[in-house]
Amino acid sequence: MRSCFLRQWALPVLAAVLATACATTRTTGGGSVGVDREQTMLVSSAAVDRSAAKAYHEAMGAAQSRNLLNRDPQQLERVRTIVKRLITVTAAFRSDAPAWRWEVNVVSSKELNAWCMPGGKVAVYTGLIEQLRPTDDELAAVLGHEIAHALREHGREKAGQEAGLNVAAAVGGALIGAYFGIDAGLGQSMIGGVGDLAFMRPNSREMEQEADRIGVELAARAGYDPQAAISLWEKMGRVAGGQPPQWLSTHPSHQSRIADLRVYAQRVQPLYSAARRSP
Repeated sequence: MRSCFLRQWALPVLAAVLATACATTRTTGGGSVGVDREQTMLVSSAAVDRSAAKAYHEAMGAAQSRNLLNRDPQQLERVRTIVKRLITVTAAFRSDAPAWRWEVNVVSSKELNAWCMPGGKVAVYTGLIEQLRPTDDELAAVLGHEIAHALREHGREKAGQEAGLNVAAAVGGALIGAYFGIDAGLGQSMIGGVGDLAFMRPNSREMEQEADRIGVELAARAGYDPQAAISLWEKMGRVAGGQPPQWLSTHPSHQSRIADLRVYAQRVQPLYSAARRSP
């Protein structure tokens, strides 16, 4: 009887909440790798870009105040040169991207990390450069991947998903709490946890796969060997060591990622060959 109640009342309400105010869009063209999934956006692009720019400048300001920003001119020049070449070919996925207000900085940190915020705000940590010792092709694979997240507006998409999940959890928690006689907060926590595993994490892996595929195409179009993405992740696997099970991770396993990259790096090989022939 209780399961019947949930099916007839609670679940339709949750579905209605998640469907409210949804707007689907295509942030990028599919490119040669064929990334053409429609995305649901609940937050405006302008709002996300403003927030990202503010957070980026605060983070870079904090790094500068601690003398951790752009300490090695050669490292900075190397990273900016690679990003500049990648920016030029972003038009293959969206025409407005080359004109974004791009910023590129290197932060002194032991972390193996790099990221690109919405609107083209890039940061590379020295730990990634010094521990992995990537070639320019491998560094282009990292940066192409991160830039792909910005092109696809994954941050904006994720913000909308989290907002929808929180609303659904609150409404569903109240319904379940009232019916089962438990605290509504507990019901909300249960739905939020299940939603995170069943919805948020799989989508995060999908976003990572999209960024991998677009990233190898950006690298290839910019004249960097797309096969370097494979050697990069092989290095990452050796450095990272053990991983949680793939279904509990927001990123694909190294084995899954490398297998996918092999297919798509080969697919964009003609673009790399063409870029190498260009003057």
